[in-house]
Amino acid sequence: MKLAIIFDLDGTLIDTPQGIIETFTAALNSMGVVGNDALAIRATIGIPLEQAFSSLLGVDQNDDQVTYGIKQYQALFKDIVLPKAEKLIFPGVERGLKILKAQGFALAVATSKVYNSAEALLKAAGLWEHFNLVVGADQVTRPKPHPEMGQLIMKKLSILAEHSVMVGDTTHDIFLAKNSGMRSIAVTYGVHDVEKLKSAKPTWIVDTFDEMLSHAFTIKQHSMKQNNY
Repeated sequence: MKLAIIFDLDGTLIDTPQGIIETFTAALNSMGVVGNDALAIRATIGIPLEQAFSSLLGVDQNDDQVTYGIKQYQALFKDIVLPKAEKLIFPGVERGLKILKAQGFALAVATSKVYNSAEALLKAAGLWEHFNLVVGADQVTRPKPHPEMGQLIMKKLSILAEHSVMVGDTTHDIFLAKNSGMRSIAVTYGVHDVEKLKSAKPTWIVDTFDEMLSHAFTIKQHSMKQNNY
């Protein structure tokens, strides 16, 4: 019986939040928007770029400024973040993914990045090969916390919600899990702090990737016992 672990990307696998803030700031500056609030930018991490730029610019998502801002952001991200992606992997992630893969888990990524950007980041970090499936925001019509992304991953992997768990650093990830009927593991080392994560009531909260592994193995053992009944 296959079990799936679905990971968020930014702030969960790779420590990109500061790089994202730098990239947003550079993109906005290139548009003549100065005096940007780093905290306001950080608060947009985990939602699609259309929503982020709409919020930061105070315009509709269909506004031309949003389209231009996204193009600037994506171009700058390649120069600011991708060259150092390998050094930004959180402690324990690379080793942990190898262990999970060897233990027979199906591994997926559910990210608010568009697919091409997610692919570029994972390849730059050397993590791409560990995943059975990567789903970006442009592959669904409704982003996190809507369940569509989770449902799509489970369908493509042919794995039920009770055999799946979502791992993420924001409430968007936890609510995606809840709305999809799966369990969730919130990691505290990313964007949202512990209190905010607790407000979403994840199944578990962990401080390290290694702690996440222990819960994954517990889920596997429990599922194996149930399967033997």
